[in-house]
Amino acid sequence: MCGAPPQTPSLPAHVDLSKETVIYGTVSKDDAPIAGAYVRLLDSTGEFTAEVVTSATGDFRFFAAPGQWTLSVLHRDGSVRQDVDATEPGLVPAVLVLS
Repeated sequence: MCGAPPQTPSLPAHVDLSKETVIYGTVSKDDAPIAGAYVRLLDSTGEFTAEVVTSATGDFRFFAAPGQWTLSVLHRDGSVRQDVDATEPGLVPAVLVLS
């Protein structure tokens, strides 16, 4: 299992969004949140960079360098991939729906 901290909707107080890029969102299927899904962050060449497990409410979060990223979700109920344009610092939302 990944050693990432629990994924919560709020950011730590020390996070400066003028300097940090945060890719965050939810994983769902049939309008229900998916807990325990593995969300992988892939760089622009498709290389694995990081992985987190979604919270009980389907939330996930990555701190990333600005750039082009791909999110890949794996769960027994389905999977999904989505490209993310995170070229500027700040919050970058993603809504991932399993198929």
